Amino acid sequence: MKELFPDLVRAAISTTANVLLMMTLLQPRYSKKITLLTMFGILAADLGTAIYCYLSRNLTLLSKLDVILFAVLCFAVRPLFKDTFMQWLFSYLTVQNISDVVIILSFIGSRHLPYPVYANSLLRFILFGVFLLILSRRVRPLYRQAVEHWTAYFAVALSIYLTFNYYVLSSDDIVVTLTEQGIPLLLVIFISLAAYGSIFLSLKNLQQEFQIKEENRKMQAERDYLQLAARNMSRRLELMAEVSEQNSRAAHDRHHFNNVLLELLEEGKTDQAQALLQSQNQVVHQISKVYCENSAVNAAVCHYTDLAEQEGIKTEIMLDIPSNLSVDALEFSMVVSNLMENAVQACKRLPEEQVPYLRFTCRYVGRLLLEMENPCGNNSMLDECGYPVTAEENHGIGSKSVIAFAKKYDGELIYKIENSIFQVRLLI
Repeated sequence: MKELFPDLVRAAISTTANVLLMMTLLQPRYSKKITLLTMFGILAADLGTAIYCYLSRNLTLLSKLDVILFAVLCFAVRPLFKDTFMQWLFSYLTVQNISDVVIILSFIGSRHLPYPVYANSLLRFILFGVFLLILSRRVRPLYRQAVEHWTAYFAVALSIYLTFNYYVLSSDDIVVTLTEQGIPLLLVIFISLAAYGSIFLSLKNLQQEFQIKEENRKMQAERDYLQLAARNMSRRLELMAEVSEQNSRAAHDRHHFNNVLLELLEEGKTDQAQALLQSQNQVVHQISKVYCENSAVNAAVCHYTDLAEQEGIKTEIMLDIPSNLSVDALEFSMVVSNLMENAVQACKRLPEEQVPYLRFTCRYVGRLLLEMENPCGNNSMLDECGYPVTAEENHGIGSKSVIAFAKKYDGELIYKIENSIFQVRLLI
């Protein structure tokens, strides 16, 4: 029994490592407890075969039985994992290739160390540990990508597997084969490690390139949205300028009207003063209100409040926005314009039974807190990032420019849809 101890230790290391490799590379379908019990069964069966072969002192039979038995056992437990059959097969071949690399390296390396039987076990333990550590800590995400695209890499894994097993299955004495064919086997190992390394390195580079391209695409999209919103805002600014000019004219006319009225009352000409007031009431002046101190934002609010009221949409506007802001006032007025325009459009699409309204509040407490609320239809929805989506072509640009503004100033932007009420909150 003492003579069998090094062999049993070596067999326990190899079998345990193979089971751990399978659990590391594959995705279990059931609980960890069930998976561990199943893998323990594979471990026991494989160790039982190893003990039988060691007792008969037939290492060649053991090497061949290991290939067949481990394959049969792994096929039997395949339903316990989420991977498809071909993904599972790719992982099985990879585990066998790693196992063959470790066994060959530990055997050849132990020949040059004292106490080869114990050195073999030690080297095998170290090499398996290195592979497990690299796979679990570094390579696993990249390996899962390789598994998902197994068609591109399956030939590599299969070719290496067939090469290693050619030496095993065609051998009459595995110890002699490993000794005499050491150089060719080392070359196969070098090619195997280079092939797998190239796969993971290429996947890592592709992943980094994709991330860079995706970041550049997002940045370019945000710039495009801001530029497009700026072009749309030019027309709005023209309308705001017209409103401002109209306000100036109205104020000027009101000043003269008040002077004339005061003069008539001082002279006691009440009939003429009454007639003047009646004529004044017949003139419709579109005088914009002052909602806040910031002129750019106020002009935008006046414009869209007027549009909303023309559509029969009730508006509730409560603003406390100073003239000097920590953000660009023009950009913020574009955000307000986009949000109010979207709210007006949403109200116009409401069914008849829903009452349209637009509630807009903004408070300045060191930071600006903007809240807007309006009813919406059942087809309104948010994407996985919590941003509004639309299926209509050439729509949604305003929302994207708002998102870009929030990102630019590191603000908090929250959209919410509840009980057919659309709400947006922006904190900057």
